[in-house]
Amino acid sequence: MWRLSACAAVALLHRGEVSPLELIDAALARIAAVNPKVNALVTLGEERARAQATRMMQRPPEARGLLAGLPIAVKDLNDVAGLKTTYGSPIFKDNVPKRSDIMVETLEANGAVPLAMSNTPEFGAGANTFNEVFGETLNPWDTQLNCGGSSGGSAVALATGQVWLATGSDLGGSLRTPASFCSVVGLRPSPGRVAAGPGEQRFDTLSVNGPMARNVEDVALMLDAMAGWHLEDPVSLPKPPESFLTAARRRVKPGRVALAVTPAGLPIEPEVIAVCRGAAAKLAASGIIVEEASPDFGGVGQAFQTLRAVDYAASMATLLKNHRDQLKPDIIWNAEKGLALKPDEIGRALLRRSRLYGDVVAFFRDYDALILPAAPILPRDVKERWPRRINDTTLDNYVEWLKLAALVTMTSCPSLALPAGFSADGRPVGIQIVGKPRGEADLLSIGLFVEELLGLRDRVPIDPVSP
Repeated sequence: MWRLSACAAVALLHRGEVSPLELIDAALARIAAVNPKVNALVTLGEERARAQATRMMQRPPEARGLLAGLPIAVKDLNDVAGLKTTYGSPIFKDNVPKRSDIMVETLEANGAVPLAMSNTPEFGAGANTFNEVFGETLNPWDTQLNCGGSSGGSAVALATGQVWLATGSDLGGSLRTPASFCSVVGLRPSPGRVAAGPGEQRFDTLSVNGPMARNVEDVALMLDAMAGWHLEDPVSLPKPPESFLTAARRRVKPGRVALAVTPAGLPIEPEVIAVCRGAAAKLAASGIIVEEASPDFGGVGQAFQTLRAVDYAASMATLLKNHRDQLKPDIIWNAEKGLALKPDEIGRALLRRSRLYGDVVAFFRDYDALILPAAPILPRDVKERWPRRINDTTLDNYVEWLKLAALVTMTSCPSLALPAGFSADGRPVGIQIVGKPRGEADLLSIGLFVEELLGLRDRVPIDPVSP
């Protein structure tokens, strides 16, 4: 059963042909078989999951919610009541929250059963999944390589068949990078599409939670179970009248798409560019107009770094004061960068983001979607904490290599990361398809068309490969 798609597993649950407890058993067996090789899932909540499933089974299958008792993984940044949630930090290594994150509450109300917490770097900082609490998560395509981050544990758990669906989050590619590195699918939705919190930064529109799965239909199904308005999230959006899965299954063929393989002149590895161009060529061969174009992204990467630093200064100031010796250097650097910013620097960054949105609205009057690489590099050695160089460009800090994803973050547009191919030595490469503002339904429909055109959706789940 671990090889089933989430849609197929949920269909069996709704028909009563399998029970939530049987799927928990199947997931736990697969976890026991492969997780020791990759360290994707770091805390199991078997007792909690079985109790939830048992209560659910007292209702008929059709009354168990959209996901009907499907076991899922939750990224170890989002609280799950009664289950250890560490945020990848030694400061919170024994933390057991009393209330779940709103996103988790929404998923559970729609029939999801959280079974495990997936590994993440400390407080989600950095795009390689390791921390001092649980160690490194390894890429299943080659366990000497890193899996991307910060949703690396979720991506690896999906790629190896340990769960059918998993949550991710994304500030600077934290969901899209691991999807690319592990050959799975992830959606960075519009800010507010998935209600979250309650937290200290309720009006944050840079960081979002989103669904991760092995194919586009499963991502759409999970988004249906995550989306909706919540009183405690002031930027949350109402659930649309039509389900995202129904919209995705229309498989709309776009008429005109834009391709940007090196937006804003950012360094991108040649093999990544080659795979992206190969994917674009398949779209063109199908009759889609593909043109090299993008909004004006000049200065957007630097504006992102400024606004990210503001977020870190706000969220990490207390920890920096009381637990500095337990924070990793990258977090300290980012928080102190924010604390040292001048008002005019912050103002310029806010204005740059505002002007970008105006450019994006105009841009999408001419194009149905924008295609870019999902990550600028191929997966690298797991011991490389962040890339110091891309091609001939030296990177000064751990955020620099995230600028590609950050360009899209700053637009507030939804972005779908999906597998596009492999390098000559077998490392996965993904593309991201960016949709119109708040256009998840059309984006998923285009994404399913592209996914079927590229023909890679059945490459996972896999057994971990050790060289």
